[in-house]
Amino acid sequence: MADRVAPEAVTCGEAMLLMLAEPGVPLERAVAFRRSVAGAESNVAAGLARLGHHARWLGRLGADPAGEAVLRELRADGVDVAYVDRDAEAPTGLLLRDSHPARAIDVQYYRAGSAASRLAPEHIRAEALEGARLLHISGITPMLSPSAAEATAKLIELARAGGTTVSFDPNVRRKLAAPAAWAATVGPLLAEADLILAGEDELELLTGSDADEAAAELLRGRAHTVVLKRTDHSATALTADGGSYQQPHFSVPLADPVGAGDAFAAGYLSAWLRGLPAQRALAEAACVAALVVQAATDTDGLPSAAARDRALAAFTDGGDSVHR
Repeated sequence: MADRVAPEAVTCGEAMLLMLAEPGVPLERAVAFRRSVAGAESNVAAGLARLGHHARWLGRLGADPAGEAVLRELRADGVDVAYVDRDAEAPTGLLLRDSHPARAIDVQYYRAGSAASRLAPEHIRAEALEGARLLHISGITPMLSPSAAEATAKLIELARAGGTTVSFDPNVRRKLAAPAAWAATVGPLLAEADLILAGEDELELLTGSDADEAAAELLRGRAHTVVLKRTDHSATALTADGGSYQQPHFSVPLADPVGAGDAFAAGYLSAWLRGLPAQRALAEAACVAALVVQAATDTDGLPSAAARDRALAAFTDGGDSVHR
């Protein structure tokens, strides 16, 4: 595999088969489902690939039809899956959910004992990160199992050795564990990241401090940028050189809010990879998130670079929203 082209970005984590109920129908009443893929890190990889980047996803899938379906969808988006492991003894995880624009969404995870939960350090190969400029991970992976937490630590170690920037999104999922467990396992990883994208409520949960105070403390450590996703859906980028940049959300019709955070991450990281300033990165992140929440599934609305630029021009400059 030495002749493989080095990726710009590597993500690692859980990818599941998503079964999405017909729009507007509660999960317990739904009879028709649409198949797709869900997973924080695979969503970011797909977003980066659609935006024109060489993105590689690392993870483990079952040697089952669900795993084949996940791989097929990721390959179709242009994601490099050359280093994905298959587990003949454990299944691919499954996520069932419904979709409502104006009421609570029911999300059911079937991930206990999955191939992803059996991720371990021996599944992380150093060559998978060779040449990568960015490693993006989330707090979900270390919360899947102790061995997955050890694999996350190895990823960070390899990134450090290779001079790869580490991007981290806590992605707190309370169905996985209680807040105290998240703080104990994921909280310390904040100090290992160079670039942090976190909800202000997540940062408060993980640190026990006010989000802005926690961000300031992280910026005195390793981090060069902390992006806070506010509860009002605006975002703030704080930088180690004292910069502070604000971005309101773009108001759009809401079809399905799930996946907005991963889309925001993909938009921001794409801009970072292209060397754009923080203010532009925030705008692109908000734009990509706004496109995703207008469509079903976590990934349907992820745009190409050209579509992102057209949409951002329409959002900011009042350009023609119809591409003729």
